[in-house]
Amino acid sequence: MATMNISLPDSLRLFVQERASRSDFSNPSDYIRALIRADKLRYLEEQLEVALLQGLQSGAAKPVDDAFWQRLEAKANSHGEQQSC
Repeated sequence: MATMNISLPDSLRLFVQERASRSDFSNPSDYIRALIRADKLRYLEEQLEVALLQGLQSGAAKPVDDAFWQRLEAKANSHGEQQSC
């Protein structure tokens, strides 16, 4: 695990220490890691929402039926055969 040093004003340092001690976190580093993980999750959810909206705006929907999956499987199989040659 890598170490990253950050500078905090005393008021934030005290807040972090208090939150860590009054929560299930064993130390301030665990608290900061949890905040970063939560922010990362929010970021990924935002990216997913953007992708979903782009998909909705990309045009008319195409049916996903058995024929679609058969074509996709055939395409994947032919692509795999081309790479193994």
